Amino acid sequence: MTAPGVGPVTALAFAATIDDPARFAKSRSVGAYAGLTARRNQSGEMDWSGRISRHGDAMLRSLLFEAASSLLTVVRKAHPLKDWARRIRKRSSHKKACVALARKLAVILHKMLVSGEAFRWPLTQEDAAA
Repeated sequence: MTAPGVGPVTALAFAATIDDPARFAKSRSVGAYAGLTARRNQSGEMDWSGRISRHGDAMLRSLLFEAASSLLTVVRKAHPLKDWARRIRKRSSHKKACVALARKLAVILHKMLVSGEAFRWPLTQEDAAA
C-alpha cells in the first residue's frame, strides 16, 4: 500500500491474484499476466500491435487502472512515474496513459512483493538538506 495510488483493496487483490511471486521469472511478466500489454498480430509481412490483450484477471486489471488514474489525477506529490505518464497523456490520451501506468505499477508491485521493500519516493531538496 505504500505505492502511490494503491489502496488496501488494490494491494490485497494484487497479492491474492499473484499468490506466489516466485512463479514469475521477471517482474515484466506480471503486466502480460494481468492483460495490460499490447496484443500482437503477426502473419507473413504484416506485424502490428493492437489494443491490450485483456487476458488475465479483469478485477485486478480494473483496480490497477483505477490506481494509475488516481496517481495521475489525485496524488499531488511529484514522482518520475507521474511525469512519464503525463508525457504519454500529452501525446496520446488519458486512458492510454493510465493503462501504461497500470502496467508499470503492476511491475513495481511485483518487485516490492518479491523483495519485501516499501515504495521509495525520490528525495526532494528539503529531504536531502536535512
